[in-house]
Amino acid sequence: MAQPESAPRPGAGPERQRHLYLAGLAGRVPRVPPQAEQLEARARAVMSRQAFAYVAGGAGLERTVRANRAAFEAWRIVPRVLRDVSVRDTSLTLLGRRVPAPILLAPIGALDLVHRQADLAVARAAAGLGLPFIFSSQASVPMEECARAMGESPRWFQLYWSRSDELTRSLVRRAEHSGCDAIVITLDTPLLGWRPRDLVLGYLPFLHGRGIAQYTSDPVFLAGLGEPVEGPSPSVPPTPRSMAALLEQARRHPGSFWRNLRSGAGRAAVRRFLALFSRPSLVWEDLGRLRDYTRLPVLLKGILHPDDARRAVAMGMDGVIVSNHGGRQVDGAIAALEALPGVVEAVGGRLPVLFDSGIRSGADIFKALALGATAVCVGRPYVYGLALGG
Repeated sequence: MAQPESAPRPGAGPERQRHLYLAGLAGRVPRVPPQAEQLEARARAVMSRQAFAYVAGGAGLERTVRANRAAFEAWRIVPRVLRDVSVRDTSLTLLGRRVPAPILLAPIGALDLVHRQADLAVARAAAGLGLPFIFSSQASVPMEECARAMGESPRWFQLYWSRSDELTRSLVRRAEHSGCDAIVITLDTPLLGWRPRDLVLGYLPFLHGRGIAQYTSDPVFLAGLGEPVEGPSPSVPPTPRSMAALLEQARRHPGSFWRNLRSGAGRAAVRRFLALFSRPSLVWEDLGRLRDYTRLPVLLKGILHPDDARRAVAMGMDGVIVSNHGGRQVDGAIAALEALPGVVEAVGGRLPVLFDSGIRSGADIFKALALGATAVCVGRPYVYGLALGG
């Protein structure tokens, strides 16, 4: 059975635990289980094959996904006793903003695969907890709508640097106007990783118009819909599945479904997105131009090598996020937790070091913090919770 609406606010550990035990006396069990493996299993049961493959899948043989978890298993906590823990304060100041815990909700694209309210549901949950939510470039809900739902709660914006500088500048400007506290540039996805779970299903959500709401709500992107697209035009035979995809594209594009279908606006948006998404030629020297686009703090996501961390410091970046994209990009890459101590040492306390990839429990968060992380970003677990509980 579902949790009653009077359930205490998540994050209040002892109170939450007490509530679950008392609810158990009445025969009520939580809709969203507190055990990571069970959470994933239950979410898989309610998600479509395509949705679960997109969220859970990793690159290649998924060795990096497994390495992320194995790295946490390699470390053990040594408890100390007789410390006064009657008052506990997990809050910290992050980029000038006080937050209640060293936890951020990581950017994850195409959340409408998981729940119809998608990013909007996550934005409301984050605001309820006071935790920062990093808006994804590949969101299913425009950042402005999520920002309105969050009020004054903290949010950041994750940027995939587009092939169009004008579009990149527009996205950053919108993030500023939406009250974002920082820009997070994802650097480890110059090209999509080889993800067999998606490939075997022949499914990429963006081709269906999912996960491109930041683009179809952007004036610069929309203004260019009529322009020719570079590269070969994909030829897809007219089959029931391709026709269904065409209808999906029209339905998810802003405006009238019938007008979009007649004009081909949804299909044009998908083609333009594919032509502009990410920038394989991006190099360190390009980052300096971002300072011309925004005065917001800039963090680099995807840092694994100490030399890259030192260069980020030298270039005046405001933070780094140690991440291997949850194992979704390079099969056989170093586990993010293995890379963390070296990056922390290279940074030398000169800027915050956040951590991402493999977090599944409070003990994992503790280990990352003990190894020098300022805070952590949680991804897949909250998506599974979204699938089960909205």
